[in-house]
Amino acid sequence: MAENRQRGLVSAAMRAISGGTPAKPVTVPGPTAEHGLQGHLVGFVEALRGRGIPVGPSETVDAGQVLTVLDLMDREALREGLACALLRRTTQRGTFDGMFDLWFPAALGERVGADEIELPIKPDGSVDILELRKMLAELLIQDPSGEQAQQLQALAAQMVEQMGQYQAAGGPSFSAYQTLKDLQPELLVSKILAGLAQGMDNSDFDPAGFDAEVARRTARQRIKDFRGTVEAETRRRVAERIGRDRVATYGVARQAEDADFLRISQAELDELRRSSQRLARVLASRLAARRRRARRGEIDLRKTMRKSMSTGGVPVNLVTRKPRPGRPDLVLLCDISGSVAGFSSFTMLLVNALREQFSRVRIFAFVDQTDEVTQLFDSATPLDQLTRRIFTESKVVGIEGHSDYGSALDGLADNFPDAITSRTSLLILGDARTNYRDPALETLRRLVATAKHAYWLNPEAEKMWGTGDSAANKYADIIEMHECRSARQLTAVVARLLPV
Repeated sequence: MAENRQRGLVSAAMRAISGGTPAKPVTVPGPTAEHGLQGHLVGFVEALRGRGIPVGPSETVDAGQVLTVLDLMDREALREGLACALLRRTTQRGTFDGMFDLWFPAALGERVGADEIELPIKPDGSVDILELRKMLAELLIQDPSGEQAQQLQALAAQMVEQMGQYQAAGGPSFSAYQTLKDLQPELLVSKILAGLAQGMDNSDFDPAGFDAEVARRTARQRIKDFRGTVEAETRRRVAERIGRDRVATYGVARQAEDADFLRISQAELDELRRSSQRLARVLASRLAARRRRARRGEIDLRKTMRKSMSTGGVPVNLVTRKPRPGRPDLVLLCDISGSVAGFSSFTMLLVNALREQFSRVRIFAFVDQTDEVTQLFDSATPLDQLTRRIFTESKVVGIEGHSDYGSALDGLADNFPDAITSRTSLLILGDARTNYRDPALETLRRLVATAKHAYWLNPEAEKMWGTGDSAANKYADIIEMHECRSARQLTAVVARLLPV
């Protein structure tokens, strides 16, 4: 009885929170919250944590308070209220919105009222794509807010229902790609641009000027937003079939810090570059804390025992050895070939931001030959141009242009003999894929023996080390190698390994 009542409360809350058009009666998909709306909120918070958004108990309590003061019939107000309570950085908003759409869906099943907008149909019963493009263009030309936004959502729902449905192994499912592949909304930019131009003062409109560029970007953004609406509707329908937790693992935008370096998108890499200063501050605070602890020194057992003679041999007051002050040198050797360029460029930026933590930082880059690029890391160079400057202003590429770790190690040892000393901490960045060339193991062994500390950071999964042309296992026998597949993992490893 109590369990059924709780299920009814969750269903009622979900219908109230939907705030959109009511849904046809369907079975509630997936497991319901054990403790009503409060339990549903706790589950939502746990899902956010699983996607890399840190949400603590205080934020959860604040979110619960939000539910008591907001109108649950206003779904967008609820979205903004929970975002204000749960998020700490603007970069987390994309992930939050995707999870919110799954946990607080706009409807359950096929939307009632979405059929108020009918798709144009040919005599043979198929969708008339040309007429559908005209319909969509007319809606996107108008300001997509209020009633227009509801019409666009209804159109997206109809398209997913009629154009995106296919028969999967486990039953009917939906695909955003199949929904949009024939429509190709990107082809509507010129029509939307023409419609926006008609709404402006034609006497002042310059087709090649500022107004035209603003209109062009507006058209592209509205098309992008509509594509996002279709994708969100598809995720909602698929989540009802296979579960929202499963859809969240692949259908919701991940945090840039959790993106795999070897599969990272340009947008995620740009976001990481922008956040490099923030991550550097986190690392600097951790290193400073370790340095404060290191200043305490080790216990001097001989002096402690002598001082304890007055207490009958009981070491009441400990005597420590005074540590020798001094900051080590840091040398980075980075593979910037295409496969690991994103990983290396971000790590170089991150470590360069930690210059104050070391007496000297020297950065070397290579593809198949090594050159020093320390001088290129200045405040005047934009972050997105550093890699370009390295390729154009340094000698890192030889005749073939394929990764050659053996040549890079020999080049560092022969051309820069003063780089590695007994005060140096050496960090090597790369996947250790040598293209079946000489790995120069003896050269690496000499460098490691000379350096005070030496570590290798590898962006590949450890299970891939030694496969194909990878010499990672051979290098790992000489130097301590660590897996660093994401920025979050990299930050943790660097904070643990860097000397103080």
